[in-house]
Amino acid sequence: MELAQVRLLVTDFAACYRFYAEVLGLKPQSGAAEGPYEKFSPSIGSAGIALQDRAMMAQVLGELGESATGHRSLVVLRVDGLDGYCEQITARGAELLHGPAPMTDRMRVAHLKDPEGNVVELQEWLLLRG
Repeated sequence: MELAQVRLLVTDFAACYRFYAEVLGLKPQSGAAEGPYEKFSPSIGSAGIALQDRAMMAQVLGELGESATGHRSLVVLRVDGLDGYCEQITARGAELLHGPAPMTDRMRVAHLKDPEGNVVELQEWLLLRG
């Protein structure tokens, strides 16, 4: 078994597409900026983050017709050079909620939200440094 992706159900597909592609700099698989589905991949690793239009998925699972409330997910991305990456994404419109700051003695993190309110955690693993 292999983790292929984490899929987020979104109502404003275009805004979320722009956030993951243009702000975070993840690579879209097909360029389907208007949806109803797109997978984004980081520059390394095989797993990705996918967006799915909530209304489309509600046709399959009716209970998904309601808008999500509260925090239902936390997308975690490992980055090298957290401070520099945070500078890049804030210049492209991201608003950091927290950090960059130590989370443990082995990790530094920063937090932000995508346009749907999903929390994104950026991690820099300190143990990987020489």
